[in-house]
Amino acid sequence: MNILITGASEGLGLEIAKKFIREGHNVAICARRRVKLDEALTQLEQLAKDQILLWDTVDVSKETEIKEFIDDCIINFGKIDVLINNAGIYGPKGKIEDISSEEWKACIDINLFGTFYAMKHIIPHMKKNKYGKIINLSGGGATAPLPFISAYAASKCAVVRLTETIAEECKEFNIDINAIAPGLLDTRLLGEIKAVGPDVVGHKFYERVTEQQTTPLSLGADLCYYLASKESNGITGKLISANWDEWKTLHTKELTKDLYTLRRVV
Repeated sequence: MNILITGASEGLGLEIAKKFIREGHNVAICARRRVKLDEALTQLEQLAKDQILLWDTVDVSKETEIKEFIDDCIINFGKIDVLINNAGIYGPKGKIEDISSEEWKACIDINLFGTFYAMKHIIPHMKKNKYGKIINLSGGGATAPLPFISAYAASKCAVVRLTETIAEECKEFNIDINAIAPGLLDTRLLGEIKAVGPDVVGHKFYERVTEQQTTPLSLGADLCYYLASKESNGITGKLISANWDEWKTLHTKELTKDLYTLRRVV
């Protein structure tokens, strides 16, 4: 398989890239920060054997940049089988009346528009091939209110509904599109919450994320690998939790209208 992963210079994105490299697949990664991207490449090159490894600095909130990267990957790979939209930020933290409107918008641009742009420009390629897998990163912001982190919550909720909607558009082309919630991860984002403290993000949320046990990055990477594989063919338009849903047996379940969707039945 040929895999394209955004925001893959660190954290979960890098862990996902390592998973696919270890399994022998070709991988393309992008991120905004060159230094972090170079560090990630060093790690991936140590794992790679004879696979193709592509990379570039890309700001997914800029449509031309992500389009050019997708086009370059298609040229070098021949085709792209899997897109994983991992790039994302928390955005501004604090009361809605106190936060910067520009920073709020920038979060939407990266989390939502970045996902939209990548899907927009890769789906015609997948439709031509009559096959593809798209995995969008969601999170707690999609399933519950997140006071004082409103841009993140709104954007991730929108990503899930976008996932469900475009999945319906692409069913006849054998393109499966799903969103995943990877759980609480010990990454740069968690570090941001700890740095700003409870007075900014709220004591309830701060205590929950600092006291709760984090989810291993490998679990989210394994879920991405499952959804990218032919084993998951036909599962589409779903929001799947890495640590709460029994995703390894999804094909044995009756996937009802509301279960594993934004309007979740718990």
